[in-house]
Amino acid sequence: MDLNLAGRVALVTGGATGVGREIALTLAAEGAAVAVNYHRSDAAANALAAEIADRGGKAIACGADVTDRGAVIAMVERIAGEFGGLDILVNNAGLALRRHFGETTPQDWQRQIDTCLYGAIHCCHAAAPHLEKSGKGRIVSLIGDSSRVGESGLAIVAAARAGVVGLSKSLAREYGRFGVTANVVSLGLVETAHDRDWVEANRDRLTRLYPLRRLGRAGDVAPMVALLASDRGGWITGQVISISGGFSMV
Repeated sequence: MDLNLAGRVALVTGGATGVGREIALTLAAEGAAVAVNYHRSDAAANALAAEIADRGGKAIACGADVTDRGAVIAMVERIAGEFGGLDILVNNAGLALRRHFGETTPQDWQRQIDTCLYGAIHCCHAAAPHLEKSGKGRIVSLIGDSSRVGESGLAIVAAARAGVVGLSKSLAREYGRFGVTANVVSLGLVETAHDRDWVEANRDRLTRLYPLRRLGRAGDVAPMVALLASDRGGWITGQVISISGGFSMV
């Protein structure tokens, strides 16, 4: 693609590994300076920033727990200070605990809601002044399709990320007059190192759920995020776009 993101600054939360890593690489390849957020994956984040730099791009690794509002504010201010602003926010950080609802605990609920919902709220709130100033601000939030259609074992994370849909649509209305767009990319099961053992143990059953008869790859997701972050996606806002191999069709 040639999406002309040169001069733009992007923050990708949970950007050190998996889908976030692919998004960071794609945005950098399109010309954006990228801040790779991480919580515990410091080595991976720094290696990714170095890889982007080796390819001629600009990147920094930024450690912050998105559940900590103060840490998020400090991270965003650091990014704006080093790169001169912030134009693109990708809310990718998440936590999903697959468990029968009756077996979950309040501690389980809190962890997932804090990460998936409050994490997005913290990042959007800290980034909003910079996105407004940009005039071409972009918010892209990633959720699972369980938040749209429900899925056994994922009730809490589905509820938390359904909140992100409402947040995104509201921000699309509130900030549209400043040229800011806010969209959601809703994913089917994308294979990552994090859940490789569980996927392999259940691959045959899982792939039968998808009309395309395969699970997702990080490379299936990143191009859509980059499009929504670009001028070519500038008239798309308040939308939930499913990238799910046909898992859901509503």
